[in-house]
Amino acid sequence: MNTPTLETKRLILRKFTEQDMEALYLILKDEEVNKFLPWYPIKNIEETKKFYEERYASKYAQPQGYAYAICLKEDNFPIGYINVDMEEHHDFGYGLRKEFWHRGIVTEAGKAVVGQVKKDGLAYITATHDKNNPRSGNVMKKVGMRYCYSYEEQWQPKDIPVIFRMYQLNFNGNTDFVVWSVRNVLYTL
Repeated sequence: MNTPTLETKRLILRKFTEQDMEALYLILKDEEVNKFLPWYPIKNIEETKKFYEERYASKYAQPQGYAYAICLKEDNFPIGYINVDMEEHHDFGYGLRKEFWHRGIVTEAGKAVVGQVKKDGLAYITATHDKNNPRSGNVMKKVGMRYCYSYEEQWQPKDIPVIFRMYQLNFNGNTDFVVWSVRNVLYTL
């Protein structure tokens, strides 16, 4: 199953569609929202459409995936996104327009997505955040993830050194299993 629609008290989590390009553009164009993400802010609707094709439409064509638009129930208009990658590390990531920050929206969405991937049989998820973005780590903790280790990377495409903090949540009861980055580990638990 690929990105099944989920509902929470305040939110609808659903696939992005071609009709959501303006909403996706509002999320991706903001420099502050995208400061800690692995891409530069999007400059126009054409770049947004390309981003959608590469990062959403292509994932929706796969047998299993979790690539959600975060929408308020009141208007079903995307204000953010939340994803779990289907590659080996099952990276959990999210972004939200800044006018919706500090309301618990990503935590609420995250708990719903974590519940779905657990139900669907994923063994674990991982997530990283820049040590200079501790609020992202707080979301990871609130959805049940635990800190495992930190590592430094020359982050691309921005070409800046970043110390990442890696979190993981295992669903199979094996609390000792940790996905190790191939990068330079600075310290561990």
